[in-house]
Amino acid sequence: MSIHEVFMPALSSTMTEGKIVSWVKSPGDKVEKGETVVVVESDKADMDVETFYEGFLAHIIVEAGETAPVGSAIAFIAETEAEIETAKSLANSGGAAATTSSSPEPIAATASVATPALASQNGSNHKEGRLVASPRARKLAKELKVDLTTLQGSGPHGRIVAEDVEALSNKGKQPATAPAAPVPTSAPVTPPAPRTPSPAPVAAAVPGQIVPLTTFQNAVVRNMVATISVPVFRVGYTITTDGLDKLYKQIKSKGVTMTALLAKAVAVTLQKHPLLNASYSDQGIVYHSDINISVAVAMDDGGLITPVLQNADAVDIYSLSRNWKSLVDRARAKQLQPQEYNSGTFTLSNLGMFGVDKFDAILPPGQGSILAIGASRPQVIATPDGLFGVRQQMQVNITSDHRIIYGAHAAAFLQDLAKLIETNPQSLTL
Repeated sequence: MSIHEVFMPALSSTMTEGKIVSWVKSPGDKVEKGETVVVVESDKADMDVETFYEGFLAHIIVEAGETAPVGSAIAFIAETEAEIETAKSLANSGGAAATTSSSPEPIAATASVATPALASQNGSNHKEGRLVASPRARKLAKELKVDLTTLQGSGPHGRIVAEDVEALSNKGKQPATAPAAPVPTSAPVTPPAPRTPSPAPVAAAVPGQIVPLTTFQNAVVRNMVATISVPVFRVGYTITTDGLDKLYKQIKSKGVTMTALLAKAVAVTLQKHPLLNASYSDQGIVYHSDINISVAVAMDDGGLITPVLQNADAVDIYSLSRNWKSLVDRARAKQLQPQEYNSGTFTLSNLGMFGVDKFDAILPPGQGSILAIGASRPQVIATPDGLFGVRQQMQVNITSDHRIIYGAHAAAFLQDLAKLIETNPQSLTL
């Protein structure tokens, strides 16, 4: 007898349980090796879970919408149809499969976005004669009547993703003549701000009702509780942004975002202050080899995620801006890979986009510092020649782990950051 248990995978280092978003296969369906069988919501993203076993999905233990701890069985896969009933009996009796693997079933989770291209049926999105496409892509193709065999997938290993289907469906359409889609009054659409993402809406609830936390919100709870034991301190600084604002206006049309400019400025400054890019461990100070800037983004359905701009100090501002747009789009679609939101070495939180003048940010677990950025506003100041002038200024506050970083370190970092933004912002484009 060859019956295998399918286990809830650990899709990130912080994940303790997962929620079944949907089962792609139904009990009795044939399952091919490498085929997606279930979509799991981790603490930050929805991930396609593939099986490395070939056989039949015999029985589902955890239904869609339910949660299960990492490492617990969520389904049975039988190698032959004759063994399906045996697997069901084992599930109903609560016993383990007699010949299950001794460790969780190997899985692979994929989610990516890229520019699609047309291809023939023999393109790379066909694996051993099978069409390889994500569940969302298959569902969308059915709704839009798109032939998947005409697509070249832009996902990993040629996998077709939903964006490939949308791009082909929209090709050749004239938006000007298309009828406007009605907007439901219960869910108004807010156009995105040009520089920053819009805030997450508050979930509607009846007064007196208890609304369960989402998976994202629970992840935030765990992270925030974990920071309570860390001794932190905060240092504030005022930075004049006239030069940065002027630069932004000059290159905004090329797709550059203010978020990318700020991230770049912080990353370049961190080159001179590696301690601010470090983190604490029981063995000592961990000096990270890369400067990866996390930027806090509020999710539309609640919770918070921090997409990471990898090697922000070394990437040019135009590529950095394109990367940021892609990260935000995929974050809101819950398609980020774990390394795209958990590999940050320094974090930015920009509530200035909402007009906030000044605030303190909570230190994320595993990092040494986080910078809170307020809004840039015109201020009357005394100039060096004894006159008065108006300058654009913003308030920033850094929160640091006092076990490894001291006040003088944070102050020196803020001084150099201000010097870069105020006197040499053009260097951010080099």
